[in-house]
Amino acid sequence: MQRIAIDMDEVIADTLGHYLERYNSELGRNLTREALLGKRVMEVAPPEDVPHIMKYFQTAEFFSKIGVMPGAQEAVRDLTGQYEVFIATAAMEVPVSFAPKYEWLKEHFPFLPSSHFVFCGDKSIINADYLIDDSVKHFGRFRGEGILFTAPHNIHETRYRRVNTWDEVRDMFL
Repeated sequence: MQRIAIDMDEVIADTLGHYLERYNSELGRNLTREALLGKRVMEVAPPEDVPHIMKYFQTAEFFSKIGVMPGAQEAVRDLTGQYEVFIATAAMEVPVSFAPKYEWLKEHFPFLPSSHFVFCGDKSIINADYLIDDSVKHFGRFRGEGILFTAPHNIHETRYRRVNTWDEVRDMFL
């Protein structure tokens, strides 16, 4: 059975949507996904907002309230019928996220065994045939095929096969 590893943030978890909602509400801004095309938040936010932005990613509460990407639950469930599916998140970058990400996965993807949740840093350690991720930095040393999941920051990337939605993931693999 082939293996598919799937990233969390901006792939199955709508981290950017949650972030924009909080940021705009708390600071009275109107930052949109469109304003972020080809850029990261830190590149477009006013410098005085940076300390506030960094605070989000230092609290467990932020990670526990993230929504699910449209169609992700159904598509991942369907994939498990024909593939061995793992969730691989680079949680080492934000250690406070471990527990809330684990709880989030148990809540939103209860059909996956917790033994298929991989909290790592360098995703080249993942032994899978495919890695669906929004960040190309994880594809360089990955031994399988990297599939780029569209997010505003990667919109100009052309080196990898791309999917825009979970319906496209389902069509690609099923």
